[in-house]
Amino acid sequence: MSPVTELPSIAEVLGRVLQRVPRERQPLLIALAERLAAERYRAWASEVAEPDRCAGLLACADREEEIARRVEALYPGAPAIQRDILALNPDLVEINRSLFAGRPLDQRFILQAGGERLGAATWRAFAGGETNPAISDAFRGCALLEEQNAAFLESMSK
Repeated sequence: MSPVTELPSIAEVLGRVLQRVPRERQPLLIALAERLAAERYRAWASEVAEPDRCAGLLACADREEEIARRVEALYPGAPAIQRDILALNPDLVEINRSLFAGRPLDQRFILQAGGERLGAATWRAFAGGETNPAISDAFRGCALLEEQNAAFLESMSK
C-alpha cells in the first residue's frame, strides 16, 4: 500500500454540496452520488487483478445502484427532480470526480470507505427525521448497504 497523503474531507465537500439543495431533495441528490459511486466501483474493478477483489467491487457497485433505486422509488417524479438538481449544480460530477482523481487505488479505497460510512450516517439521520415508517425503513436499509461497502473496502486496505 502506498503512503497515505492528506485526503480531502468527504464530509466537508459533500456537506457544502448538500447545503445547496433543499432538505426535501437531498436524498435524491445523494441518490445521484450513489450512481456516480457505482460507476467508480466498476472502473476500479477493471483496475484490480484479483478475481475476489473484482467481484467485491462489482458487488459494491450493485449495492450503490440498489440504494439509488430505493431512494428514487420514494419520490414521484424523481428523474425530473434529479435533472433539476444537476441543472442547478452543474459542477456536481466534477466535484465527485476530483475527490478521487490522481490518487493511488488504495487511497481511493480509503476515501470511498469514509464516504460509505458518512453515507450510512446520513441515511440514518434522514430516517430519524422521517415520519413515514416505510420511508424511514428504506433509509435504514440504505445505511446497511453503505456499511457493507465500507466493510469491504476497509478489508482491502488491511
